[in-house]
Amino acid sequence: MPLLTIQNRQITWTSLLVLGYLFYLLLGAMVFQLLEKQSETHFRDQFQLEKLKFLQNYACLDRQALEQLVQVLMEAWVKGVNPEGNSTNPSNWDFSNSFFFAGIVITTIGYGNLSPSTVAGQVFCVFYALFGVPLNLAFLNQLGKGLSAHFITLKRWVQKPGCAQVVQTLAVAVFLTTGTLLFLIFPPLVFSYVEGWSYGEGFYFTFITLSTIGFGDYVVGTNPNKHYIPVYRSLTAIWIVFGLAWLAQVFNAAADLMEKFLQLKWYKPDLSLAEGATTKLEDEPEQPRVHIPS
Repeated sequence: MPLLTIQNRQITWTSLLVLGYLFYLLLGAMVFQLLEKQSETHFRDQFQLEKLKFLQNYACLDRQALEQLVQVLMEAWVKGVNPEGNSTNPSNWDFSNSFFFAGIVITTIGYGNLSPSTVAGQVFCVFYALFGVPLNLAFLNQLGKGLSAHFITLKRWVQKPGCAQVVQTLAVAVFLTTGTLLFLIFPPLVFSYVEGWSYGEGFYFTFITLSTIGFGDYVVGTNPNKHYIPVYRSLTAIWIVFGLAWLAQVFNAAADLMEKFLQLKWYKPDLSLAEGATTKLEDEPEQPRVHIPS
C-alpha cells in the first residue's frame, strides 16, 4: 500500500509539473502581449506615417516603387547585408565573422541575422551542425566536469565534518560570484563601450546569448559605422563558449534544487502516513485494517 501511494503521488507530481509548465508559458504569453503589443502597434503606425511622408517629399516616386524598395531592403537584411552604409562595409564572411558564425551554429544560439545563402553553404551548415552540436555538448559537459572537480577537491581537503558544509557553501558562493562577474556583469561594460549600447542592452544581449535564446535583435560587430578589431567577434565566440558552460551549470543546479524541494515537500506527508500505517500493522498483526482513501 505505501508503494502504491508513492506511485500515485509520482503520477500526481508529474501532472502538477506539466500543469505548472503550461501555466508558466501562458503567464509569459499574457505578460509579453501586455508589454509589447501596444508598442508594436505604435511602431507599425509610425512606419506607415514615415512612408507617407517619404512619398510626399519625393512626388516622383509612387507607392508601388516604394514598396519594391522596402522589399529589396528586407531581402538584403534577411541575407545578412546591412542596408545602412555602402558597399565598403566589412564583409559578413571574413574569417573572424565566419569563426563567430561557426560558434553560433554549434552552440545552437542561432541569432538569425546571418545565414548561408548558397545551396552549398546550407548543405554544409546542416552536416556541420549535425556533428558540431554533439561535439559542443561533449565539450561543455567536459568543462562542467572540470568546474565540478574543483568542488570535489575542496571537499577532500576538508577532514573535519563540521567544516565541510561551510567550505562547500563558500565554494558555491565563489563559483557564483566569479562567474557572475566574468560572464554577466563585466561583459556588458565592454559591449556598451564598443557597440554604443546602454548597460541594460548589453546585459540583455549577454544573458540572451549565454542562455542560447539568441533573438538576434542585438548582435556584436554588426554596426557599419564602427570599426572593430579583427579578432573582436572571435574573442566574443570564445567568451560565449565558456559562458555557456558556466550558465549551464547554474541552470542545472537550479533545476535540481527546484525539483528536490518540490518533491520533498510533496512526498513528506505521504511518506509519514505510509510509515505510520506500516507501524500499526506491525504492532497489531492480529487485526487487519482496511485502508480507506480520503
